[in-house]
Amino acid sequence: MPCTTLLVGRKASADGSPIGARTEDSSNGSFDPKRVVVVRPEDQPRTYTSVLGHRTIDLPDDPLRYTSVPNALPDEGIWGCAGINAANVAMSATETLTSNPRVLGADPLVELVPAVGAEGEPGHRPEQPGGFGEEDFVTLVLPYIRSAREGVERLGALLTEHGTYEMNGIAFSDAQDIWWLETVGGHHWIARRVPEDHYVTMPNQLGIDSFDLEDAEGAGRDHLASPDLRDFLATHHLDLTLRRSGSAGFSGAGPTGADTAGSTFNPREAFGSHSEHDHMYNTPRAWYMQRTLNPTSEDWDAPDAPHRPDSDDLPWSRRPERKLTIEDVKDVLSSHYQGTVFDPYSPRGTDAERRAFRPIGINRHNALAILQIRPDLPEASRALQWISFASNPFNTLIPMFTNVDEAPAYLGTTTAEVSTDSFYWSSRLIAALTDAHFAQIIPTIERYQQKTLALGHSAVHAADEQVAAGAPEGSIPALLAEANTEFAEQIRTETDQLLSSVLFTASNLMTNRFSRSDG
Repeated sequence: MPCTTLLVGRKASADGSPIGARTEDSSNGSFDPKRVVVVRPEDQPRTYTSVLGHRTIDLPDDPLRYTSVPNALPDEGIWGCAGINAANVAMSATETLTSNPRVLGADPLVELVPAVGAEGEPGHRPEQPGGFGEEDFVTLVLPYIRSAREGVERLGALLTEHGTYEMNGIAFSDAQDIWWLETVGGHHWIARRVPEDHYVTMPNQLGIDSFDLEDAEGAGRDHLASPDLRDFLATHHLDLTLRRSGSAGFSGAGPTGADTAGSTFNPREAFGSHSEHDHMYNTPRAWYMQRTLNPTSEDWDAPDAPHRPDSDDLPWSRRPERKLTIEDVKDVLSSHYQGTVFDPYSPRGTDAERRAFRPIGINRHNALAILQIRPDLPEASRALQWISFASNPFNTLIPMFTNVDEAPAYLGTTTAEVSTDSFYWSSRLIAALTDAHFAQIIPTIERYQQKTLALGHSAVHAADEQVAAGAPEGSIPALLAEANTEFAEQIRTETDQLLSSVLFTASNLMTNRFSRSDG
């Protein structure tokens, strides 16, 4: 999936929460309606078979309850997207990543190979299952982990054993940490802990730009990786670091061996890509996110600016100029190069400039999930999953407490049929109607967004106060479920009113309008 991810360490966020956020975007020319569900332990499968890869795996008997944002139409599998489990561990999966021929030749992706002929006939070749991928990861990992680090370790073991048919980035977070895992070929992977006072910007491009292999092979404080990664790098000459004369680089020696000169390397150079496609589709998104969150850290528009939309050396993580909020995250993941000549809705720039780069806030968003684990609140109510559907410049967020047994109907009843009973379909209708009349309608959208986000914060504060007032622990899930439903219905009312307003304005601006009234 062509998505965008933003991760915020706990010391870089306004309230001390680690925040993981990702848009799930469908491929060009397609849309995948989404819904929100709560998967209870009794509903979690004990044997799982992937739809795309045809691979079967037995799952443990002790899953945790977790939230998920699956496809409303299950013809291509679950595609759980993002969720938080009962242990207050969050997972977002996945950010599709780029690679290069050296990596894919050294460790090919594990793709489904269909059977040839019928069993018992000459020339018959049985089907070879593919590895696991974005369709599967949330279902296979999130119900079985109790920390972000455990998420890396479980997914890493699955990749090593079963492989994957695509390159992906996956985020895990808990009340303290965020870990980011990137797949490297069919079976290999690396992971880094996000610095606590940094944020991370991830378009669809392998992103980690520095990795300490000695830490990964030893204490694993900030780095984890496939156990054989050093040998993999050495055997296939993947490390491209220019080292001082006499340094042997990767020799295959372990962390206690004589050669540690190759301990630190740049995975983006070793495993990633810097293609013209990246310079049009990927790096501009990271550039815009960083110029938005660090507006005065460098002169972004100077002729000799340190970083440009096509820069290959944009940092994987940066320290923001101030602490970041949920609204900052939403705004960045809704952006379309506002304030630059690259904004497709702006009269500035040429037609070519306005269509030069792929926006972050694109037409084919399926869903945005912002996962917030609030460490200063009781475990029973600290996890929030903020949800929006369809194109982000035109939608709003609904906060949902995740320690519940059921999602609100407005979030969970998406079907194949268009219906304003669904937050997904209402949001998508509003976006499609607004797009052609952006300048006339966007002020109304912005008022809706401000009002509904304020209502969301108010609803969260009210529920937190009820819990703090001494609600019995056993009653908290029902209390939070009621709060979720009550607020979702508030947003339904506001969204219905917005849709009516947008429809009225768009109808009056139709091409076949005529100003003289009949009789």
